[in-house]
Amino acid sequence: MIRRIKGTYDILPEEAEKWQKIEDVMRKVARIFNFKEIRTPIFEASELFHRSVGESSDIVKKETYDFEDRGKRSNTLRPEGTAPIARAVIENKLYADPAQPQKLYYFGPMFRYERPQKGRQRQFHQFGAEIIGSASPLVDVEIINFALTYLKALGIDDVIVKVNSLGDKASKENYIKVLREYLEPNINELCQDCQRRHEENPLRVLDCKVDQKNPILLNAPKPVDYLTDEARYHFDHVVQGLESLQLDFEIDGNLVRGLDYYTHTVFEIQSQSDSLGSQSTLVGGGRYNHLIEELDGPDTPAVGFAFGAERLLLALENSPVLESKSEIHAYFISLDNIFTNEGLKIINDLRMGGILIDYDFLNRSLKAQFKQADRLNAKFYLIYGEKEAKEGIINVKDSETGEQVPVKIDDLYDYLLKQLKGGSCSNGCSGC
Repeated sequence: MIRRIKGTYDILPEEAEKWQKIEDVMRKVARIFNFKEIRTPIFEASELFHRSVGESSDIVKKETYDFEDRGKRSNTLRPEGTAPIARAVIENKLYADPAQPQKLYYFGPMFRYERPQKGRQRQFHQFGAEIIGSASPLVDVEIINFALTYLKALGIDDVIVKVNSLGDKASKENYIKVLREYLEPNINELCQDCQRRHEENPLRVLDCKVDQKNPILLNAPKPVDYLTDEARYHFDHVVQGLESLQLDFEIDGNLVRGLDYYTHTVFEIQSQSDSLGSQSTLVGGGRYNHLIEELDGPDTPAVGFAFGAERLLLALENSPVLESKSEIHAYFISLDNIFTNEGLKIINDLRMGGILIDYDFLNRSLKAQFKQADRLNAKFYLIYGEKEAKEGIINVKDSETGEQVPVKIDDLYDYLLKQLKGGSCSNGCSGC
């Protein structure tokens, strides 16, 4: 038997309803904040990620799914969403659109070859948002507020926002020099990856998951202590904006994030839910003022974030937000040959009007049809046979009260609509 590949999983119908819920909420919040959806390919030229994420990053060194196509071109399944967005902005000249800044969001699968664990798979899904075209600290505040609002809309309140600043290029260069010198005497006491990162990019040492509680890292110099005046001004106004919105946050001097393109503000929103275990970060992001320029576009500042959908669903385990009983409006119960009694036309006419209706495909007995209707949580049974066809009526039975009334075929749609009006339907379709 052919089985799914390690690190992937099937989203079955019952689970898919939960995914649809978090996607629907995402789109509604995005609309409130005036973000527009963008969709990019799931594979890109490998160079895109090598240049943007960084050759020395763990993602590029260990985790990307690379393949050569028949034209001998090197391609990579996207491991993250920001670089493809930056490429799309450059290629389609979105930076020249008069409506600036560009506020974009995306949702889709990403791919990283890493050890599968709870809430982390080799094919995973991200919801991300980017604001491109403004260097204002207001944009940093906007993107953090967007992320928090989305979590609140899902009913996730037990979170903490952590922010930090890496500063501008001058700040980062100065800080990296100081950090490398600080780590040098004790670097052998850290893990092998940290020893390699110390040479390639010392900032990544602070992002280590193995030694994150090691006193060497806890006592390391902080990026915020080495900011230029301009970078300090920017970060102070980000903090001021968060305070103006009365958002709960704390400054975490060791927060750096794991991608090379970040400058200035970086942030994470972490859940305090026990369901996530050690993988508590729900969303991470920051400012990347030079990425588009480094990918051969114009000088274009930007900021963004990305959620892991799988972690969101873990944080929402047992949440009433995702509890919904899948139901339909009606189930058509045929007492004889549905091919000859115009039952199919009745069903289709109702569907074209937005009524959720299903019927039997397995030639079930009358009793079995009623059982199937109950499995689908049908609000009404529509009982129809040769006798009803001759009289031009259909018997409509309420599944909850047991009340049954004959309704003229021509009046059926209006009758059902009236009965359903003001009722609740988890599907949110016309007629509810």
